[in-house]
Amino acid sequence: ANGLDHIVTVIQGAVEEVVLPEEDWERFGLTLQEEQDEQQVLPDGTKDQRVVDIIISEWMGYFLLRESMLDSLVRARDTFLKPTSGLMMPSHATMMIAPIVDEEERKHQQNEYAAGMEDWKEFAETTSNLYGVDMSVLESNFDREQKEYYVLSSRWAELPTSCLLAECAVVKELDMHVCTVEDARGVGLSVGEDEGNGAPFDFDVVGRSYADEDDGGGLAGPISGFAGWFTVDFKSRTDDAGKDVAPQIPNPAYLSTGPEMGYTHWGLQVFHLPSAIPLLADQTTRIQGTLEMMRTKDSARLYNVRLRFSSSRRRTSSQDRDGDVLMKGKPEELVYQIP
Repeated sequence: ANGLDHIVTVIQGAVEEVVLPEEDWERFGLTLQEEQDEQQVLPDGTKDQRVVDIIISEWMGYFLLRESMLDSLVRARDTFLKPTSGLMMPSHATMMIAPIVDEEERKHQQNEYAAGMEDWKEFAETTSNLYGVDMSVLESNFDREQKEYYVLSSRWAELPTSCLLAECAVVKELDMHVCTVEDARGVGLSVGEDEGNGAPFDFDVVGRSYADEDDGGGLAGPISGFAGWFTVDFKSRTDDAGKDVAPQIPNPAYLSTGPEMGYTHWGLQVFHLPSAIPLLADQTTRIQGTLEMMRTKDSARLYNVRLRFSSSRRRTSSQDRDGDVLMKGKPEELVYQIP
């Protein structure tokens, strides 16, 4: 219909099952790289199909990995892309998080949770009065479900940069030319496991200063939670095998889903804390911890996020981050689902 059938061939199917049609090799002049053996037969008995110059794919999901197609992309790359001269677009991806203030939405979630439990209480009392049935045995399970849904589920959000309370921390970087299926399993995990040491973060959030109050010095807070987002680059190869062989990208491009970009399809994933962490004047609150992101047991495309962290406060005037601690909070561990 568009007169492009001599240029474009549509092959419908799962990329793991696609085989380049034999007639297209001659029709489009498909050739292997010089160092590849023209007669090479792969272990599964198929012909080496690594003849593709570039793979362009919009595979990214919320917080990069959620419901993403990274597994399929890696398999497509290993099956079709020329090993050292082929290009992946996007070429690189980065995941980051930062502490935020977002009290209106955090309190709204808490109010929804409280309302749900109040409805349960009324239902249980009515059931007891009318039918003499004691529903208390189900209360803890209902409470857990409500808390997981309203409190411990991340939220898609579009937040301004003014909500950020500290510089973001990078929790994962991917080079799309060399990343593996193992990388797609999550963030901060041990190989083959659903947990690990996590990706570390360490934030200093400076409270307002009495001396600079008129100038708006410091932040009012509080710390409502964390926001996660990602960036992707479209640039030249940087891996050892391809950086000196593959074509150079003279005008690299960059896509961010962070707060500075305003609305994007992906938005931010916000992980609100059950209780906000207040900021005090002339004091710096330090948040240290780790982030793990792992697939759920029900779906390989859905993920949970585990945050382990602790907070402490010191005088902002102190130059010693580890000394002069005024208060140290107990360690926290929160597991969120990304719906």
